[in-house]
Amino acid sequence: MDSPGRSRSPSPAKRENSGPSEDESSPKAERPQKAGSVERSPKERPSPRASPAGSAASRSPASSSSDSSSSSDDEDEHHGALRKIRSSVAQIKRSRSKSREQDRSVSRERDRSGSRGRDRSRSRGRDRSGSRGRDRSRSRERDWDRYNRGRYTRDRYDDRRDDRGGRFDRRTNRDAESEHRRRGRSASPPPGREPAAAEEPPVKKKKEELDPILTRTGGAYIPPAKLRMMQQQITDKSSLAYQRMSWEALKKSINGLINKVNVSNIVHIIQELLQENIIRGRGLLSRSVLQAQAASPIFTHVYAAVVAIINSKFPQIGELILKRLILTFRKSYRRNLKQQCLTASKFVAHLINQNVAHEVLCLEMLTLLLERPTDDSVEVAIAFLKECGLKLTEVSPRGINAIFERLRNVLHESAIDKRVQYMIEVMFAIRKDGFKDHPVIPEGLDLVDEEDQFTHMLPLDDEYNTEDILNVFKMDPDFLENEEKYKTIKKDILDEGSSDSGEEGDGDDDDEDDEDENEEEGEGEADG
Repeated sequence: MDSPGRSRSPSPAKRENSGPSEDESSPKAERPQKAGSVERSPKERPSPRASPAGSAASRSPASSSSDSSSSSDDEDEHHGALRKIRSSVAQIKRSRSKSREQDRSVSRERDRSGSRGRDRSRSRGRDRSGSRGRDRSRSRERDWDRYNRGRYTRDRYDDRRDDRGGRFDRRTNRDAESEHRRRGRSASPPPGREPAAAEEPPVKKKKEELDPILTRTGGAYIPPAKLRMMQQQITDKSSLAYQRMSWEALKKSINGLINKVNVSNIVHIIQELLQENIIRGRGLLSRSVLQAQAASPIFTHVYAAVVAIINSKFPQIGELILKRLILTFRKSYRRNLKQQCLTASKFVAHLINQNVAHEVLCLEMLTLLLERPTDDSVEVAIAFLKECGLKLTEVSPRGINAIFERLRNVLHESAIDKRVQYMIEVMFAIRKDGFKDHPVIPEGLDLVDEEDQFTHMLPLDDEYNTEDILNVFKMDPDFLENEEKYKTIKKDILDEGSSDSGEEGDGDDDDEDDEDENEEEGEGEADG
């Protein structure tokens, strides 16, 4: 008994009239894959069950078993073709899903790389832009290859064209969105906001222009001739500008005179110094003298003579210089500054020789230096003792004996350097020779009589005020009155100096006359 499928299969005659058989259609189903032509899906292809109903009636019941065997072969071939088509469709679907997964992973990697790039510092911007450009070029190549492959598969299987085309469009949109997110930092600003470059920078407020004369440091250099001309143009002599200009001129004049003083011109320098108001500029004068002596310790005896002359006329200036010098020595001793201790102690020694400072100060300094002897402190004490040893021998022999006894103990008991031990032995030899190479006052600098000198009794350990406020300008409400007072003082000092020099000149003339008379008498006796 025949099966229902077999009863519905068309007759051989009908297959001949309807067209090529299924045996011939199976190779034709594979031919479009090789040629790239369009093939309809199995749903659209007429199935053998869809044959006309009249075919069963047209078949003669006398069909033999040969017909049934041929129909079974045809069905097997038909089913084999269907399986091939389904397998190819499944393979296409798998390749499509793989490509879709690759696209998603690439987009995720791009998003991750974009988020990491935002956290990087600006210093690596160039490397980031270069790598981003390479990633873009590679992603474009990958997209182009995928696009070519997709277009090829679309041409092969056009039956899914509409659905695949929609998916491809969505994927390209995703790629465009990810690339836009990656370029989000360099995206153009929204149209509502103006670029920062177009904004005008804030206008800086101009500072008020200050007069260089009125600044604390004096401002730019002004030549003396121009400064005098500016002073002459000011009518109000008590104004702030005039006082400031006169202060700057005073400071420059004092510094210049102190820097060029020496043994030969010290008298002329003192006369020029007295022309300036050194009472008003006593702070400037003290600072200039101390700075010049620290810069050139070899001229310490010259600066000490200048201080001695000024101290005989203005004792307050000599006292101010001595106070600042004592404080400088104490500060240097506490900070272990050997060179500053040497220069300060040398200046004190020469001021003691000039009778500006008392010898008690010298003994206190030597006691401090030898109380806890070290190599540096003993060296400073010996250098100090060389300069004022002869003066101490004259005014305080017991004090000098105690100092040398202490040096002898240091030499025998203290663990000091060989060089310092040799310096102590040399100091004993100098004392034995009577300090012949270290006079009290060098020749040409004994310019003040002892009765005219004012000696300051300033201990080493007292608290002193250096009066640093005198170094800077301060407006004087009684400027004109003070200037007139100093002019009278200056006139008296210069008149006194000229009278002293005139008396000395008269004394020299009398001595010369006496010598001439003696010579004439000697010649007359020889003739007789």
